[in-house]
Amino acid sequence: MDSLIKILIVEDEMIIGAKISMQLTALGYEVTGLVPRGEEAVLHVKVNKPDIVLLDINLKGKIDGIETAKQMYEMAHVPIIYLTANTDEATFNRAKATKPYAFISKPYKPIDLQRAIELTISRLAENEAGPKAGDEDLSAGQLFVLSDRIFVRHKESMVKIMLENVLYIEADRNYSHVYTKQKDYLLSVTLKNIEEKLPPRLFQRIHRSFVINVSHMDEVLANHVVIVGKQIPIGTGMKDVLLKIMRTL
Repeated sequence: MDSLIKILIVEDEMIIGAKISMQLTALGYEVTGLVPRGEEAVLHVKVNKPDIVLLDINLKGKIDGIETAKQMYEMAHVPIIYLTANTDEATFNRAKATKPYAFISKPYKPIDLQRAIELTISRLAENEAGPKAGDEDLSAGQLFVLSDRIFVRHKESMVKIMLENVLYIEADRNYSHVYTKQKDYLLSVTLKNIEEKLPPRLFQRIHRSFVINVSHMDEVLANHVVIVGKQIPIGTGMKDVLLKIMRTL
């Protein structure tokens, strides 16, 4: 299914944490939990597997935010966004050594949260895709492609779509429609730019206006394929390529 990006908040000032939770929800993200201690946060990540963790550096308790980040990273490599107040240089250097994806300084605005989350998603894509992640479509903040999922902008937030749930993608001039079973997402990205980022074992351009997920084909006929009732034309010379790919599935 398409799903909201899941974010865990680790903040020992519960009033601040509740405010962050409301802001994230308003931005269109799913808050998986609000916990005050590092030990609870590590357990939460293990069980609930959030996409991103917002983590206060100066946690009270047995372990601070930096040690919490280390334990999380050893277990799940979950991306960390640090929340900081007046952090001294030594603490900042300790935090920097854990390779966080972003820092947010208190006090902050909702736009700071939004930008930090998008920066984190962009860096995730860079880590998997290498230099190509800096191309036009990624820098525009419309599409971020990882090995098993894509993040697309929907309204004011980023939405996570597992690649296996994408049915097909249709060109619309300089735009593209990404179709899943649940929704149609319109992106200001060309079909060519999307195609370059998708794994060829799963996605194939069969027409100048269509890239399909070959695992969702219900029928392959002389001039078109059928995916959940949609007839998608096969371009000249593309049927042999399609049949070759099908034999490898």
